[in-house]
Amino acid sequence: MASFPKITALFLLAIAMMFGATNAQLSATFYAKTCPNVSSIVRSVLQTARGNDVWIYPKLIRLHFHDCFVNGCDASLLLNGTNTEKTEAPNLSTDGYGVIDDVKTALEKACPRVVSCADILALAAQLSVSLSGGPTWTVPLGRRDSRAPHKEKIGNIPSGHESLATIKSLFTTFGFDSNDLVALSGVHTFGRAQCAAFTDRLYNFNNTGKPDPILNATYLTSLKSQCPQNGNPTSLINIDEQTPFNFDNKYFLNLQQRRGLLQTDQELFSTPGADTIALVNKFASSQSQFFSSFSAAMIKMGNLNPLTGTNGEIRLDCKKIN
Repeated sequence: MASFPKITALFLLAIAMMFGATNAQLSATFYAKTCPNVSSIVRSVLQTARGNDVWIYPKLIRLHFHDCFVNGCDASLLLNGTNTEKTEAPNLSTDGYGVIDDVKTALEKACPRVVSCADILALAAQLSVSLSGGPTWTVPLGRRDSRAPHKEKIGNIPSGHESLATIKSLFTTFGFDSNDLVALSGVHTFGRAQCAAFTDRLYNFNNTGKPDPILNATYLTSLKSQCPQNGNPTSLINIDEQTPFNFDNKYFLNLQQRRGLLQTDQELFSTPGADTIALVNKFASSQSQFFSSFSAAMIKMGNLNPLTGTNGEIRLDCKKIN
């Protein structure tokens, strides 16, 4: 403990390097003169896409998460190729790339060579939440796009099978505290997950040959009927049974009832002595507090290691470097 001042100094230095001096260059008014209608253009494309795919909003915010957790919010996830982030296991089930391309096409018509793909992901994430009944926050803008994928850091994306200790350690590395972790986990209040993400909890939890004892018995029966043993691992299940299309605080009520679909979700409430239990209870009882914390955490996540200034580029096609 005598080394605490040194540890603190090193921690602050790591955080400074993570967010970087470039972070100060992000601004909500970055496109005020060069593309003043950027948000309305993105919104219009997303609303059209929602008419063709009712699940598009949770798909789009997932892209933003998976992009930011791998070397920062630089749109490296969007790059096509045989040796890219898209080809790695955590991203094989991601979707929504065509809608991002549609947004880019619309913005290139209105504001050629101005808006980055990284900023499109950030705006699409915010709008996907607000259009689903969730909070609205002001998105800092001015990110630029990576010129290469970063598949070597793909391990930063949680699998859904981690213990709470492992997840907390990962989030701490990115500068998130427990409040951020629980709030950001609340993104699972809408959308779906593949059976493969949780079938171990149904049939062979921690190699015991038995289900996860934490699972609500009625919920376990329901999940087994939807994801039979040796069934299709890519079948999709609603993460929130009650309001799968709505961004609300039902996720936290589910955790209280031991109806969290993913292990990483349920452990927020079911790990004895964890500080996350009180946070789950807080967000379960107050949707407004959840919305406020989620918005702040999303801004924080969107500020992870952005490329700004002359770093990176503004891609003309989000799928490939210029």
